[in-house]
Amino acid sequence: MDATQSAKHPVTMLAGPYGHPFHPILVPVPIGAWVTSLVFDLGSRIIDKPGFLTQGSEWLIAIGIVGALAAALFGFLDLLAIPTGTRAFSTGLIHMSLNLAVTVAYAGNFLWRHGSYAAQGRVAVGPLVLSAVSLVVLGASGYLGGKLAYRYGVRVADEHTQAEGFATGAPVDAGPTPGMLTKTEPSRPRSSDLHRKRESS
Repeated sequence: MDATQSAKHPVTMLAGPYGHPFHPILVPVPIGAWVTSLVFDLGSRIIDKPGFLTQGSEWLIAIGIVGALAAALFGFLDLLAIPTGTRAFSTGLIHMSLNLAVTVAYAGNFLWRHGSYAAQGRVAVGPLVLSAVSLVVLGASGYLGGKLAYRYGVRVADEHTQAEGFATGAPVDAGPTPGMLTKTEPSRPRSSDLHRKRESS
């Protein structure tokens, strides 16, 4: 098996079956939680009683951290499937490092907020800026993750397997199956046959 094919197969079934890895299933959890957290942060700077947004943002960050750690575990298993020394492996290594850095930043952000949380208060500028910068870095990491999947084909099924999804509809009807009883209609005389009968008579 060459390097390209080895990167398509899981090193263990814990990473997900061939053609259906678990890592991309979990990735939307931290992304969605952290993006929504930033929206809550901005909202807390606008409305008069922002306490529920401030506290909601804090716990969304916590949910994102748990989701990121779970995604990182399965992502590490996928990284092990890539042969070392390749461009794909170095891209995967940078992708993983950026994700871990973002997760650590959000963990610090959570502790920062938790230690200075004021009831009914809006989110401070410092934690808000840290969240915004963290999302920018997460976006760069996501770009590399997309490059791994859509350009290098890591954990993506080969083209022969993909072709199964593009087979055209139902098979062409080749006529009745041998031995099958079919209902036949009485044949109708053609106009040309009727014409011949009139001439002969």
